[in-house]
Amino acid sequence: MSGPERFESFEENEGHGGREELEGHGEPSGYGGSDGPHGPENGGGQNPGHPPRIPLPRSSVEDGGRSLPSLEELGDLAPRPAPPALEHHVLKALLGAWALAACSPEETAAVEEHLGDCGSCADEALRLRGAVGLLHPAESLDLDPGLRTRVLAVCLDRRPPRIPVPEWAGPYDAETARLDALLQDIGDAEWHAPVRLRWFEADEVTSRRTTVAGVIAHLLTVDGIVALALGLDDPLGDTPAVAPTPAGRTEAYWAASHFPPTRSVRGPWREQSHDLVRTVSFTGSSSGSLPVPYGPFELPLRDAMLDRAFECWVHAEDIAEAVDYPYEPPAPRHLHHMIDLAARMLPAALAGRRQSGLTSPGRGRHLVTAGEAGRSLRLEIEGLGGGEWLIPLDSPAAVGSAEREVAHVALDGVEFCRLAAGHVSPTEAAAGQVGDRDAIRDVLFAAASLSRM
Repeated sequence: MSGPERFESFEENEGHGGREELEGHGEPSGYGGSDGPHGPENGGGQNPGHPPRIPLPRSSVEDGGRSLPSLEELGDLAPRPAPPALEHHVLKALLGAWALAACSPEETAAVEEHLGDCGSCADEALRLRGAVGLLHPAESLDLDPGLRTRVLAVCLDRRPPRIPVPEWAGPYDAETARLDALLQDIGDAEWHAPVRLRWFEADEVTSRRTTVAGVIAHLLTVDGIVALALGLDDPLGDTPAVAPTPAGRTEAYWAASHFPPTRSVRGPWREQSHDLVRTVSFTGSSSGSLPVPYGPFELPLRDAMLDRAFECWVHAEDIAEAVDYPYEPPAPRHLHHMIDLAARMLPAALAGRRQSGLTSPGRGRHLVTAGEAGRSLRLEIEGLGGGEWLIPLDSPAAVGSAEREVAHVALDGVEFCRLAAGHVSPTEAAAGQVGDRDAIRDVLFAAASLSRM
């Protein structure tokens, strides 16, 4: 673009003095030439050997010949009308609505102007605003638990991974990441905050006192059961465990680390969780049937990873409660997988309780052949991540049957998970119950018996 055209375009867009101003600043005369508007006769020249003077600022809009904008053009900058004149008793009556942000704009302006002049009303307004703040529940400092899943899903839709994480390992990956984010936010002293691990044993509430660091050590050693099944290093090392169970391994680690452990346990736990996810990803979905021994029972790898995700969430809530940190449930899709695992484990738990004589009297009279339909309880889990499951009551190998349904239980999803974790008593579980009371009691107590340290 040529020079004059450039100046004309600039003049049309800017309108602050036009071409004359640019030429005055762009030519040598603008810096002290004898013929320019800022020449020696106007005090704008320069002495030989001295640097040129800085040019004067641009002209204001008034000097450019343009008219000032109207009030309509200013819009929000235009003066606002004065707030309505209201009597003192009316303004005082509006303080509650003002604190709840329920006043109209005119009323809000009137109240706020009045608060600058009336000390008693200002004190009352401050008190009401503080009370309103107490009405809001504590908000989690974490992001929405489902946000990570949604972001990853969008990213993977655009560029699928060369080595995808199996779907059944996704909940463990997400829950360990959430717990690690919580641990990053706590201070050194909070690692020694007391935590009480709770579970049900022989229909009695059992607990074990530890610390935040002790909980992470517990997760490290029990996750080590899965690590051993995958051929990874055992976090216990050469330390012998009294029993090859989660509790026995945990007690051995605590004793060897001069219990209670410190925050240094976070690094090994997080590294192991990364190794587990990486290894199951490389081995592929076909490894989901690999047996993982838990001592008296074993789970396939796909269920063991869900079990570890469930326990990670439960103990993350224990830690959050100890350090007064809000913590949200898992993403609905992951929560559904955890509930499904617990529902699938209920028939075996019922059978174990029946062999131990802990079920209702006469409960063993209706045993059926494996694979046949038997009496069933419909377990309805409400809320996000919920669904319905038919729980066979007469044999762990029986098939749930809607035609032979004898009871129906409805529970909130998070409440059911806390029952399965031993954090809620079966007698206190808020359940909608219809049908055979003995069957309902047996299923609720069987759900609580799934818990362990």
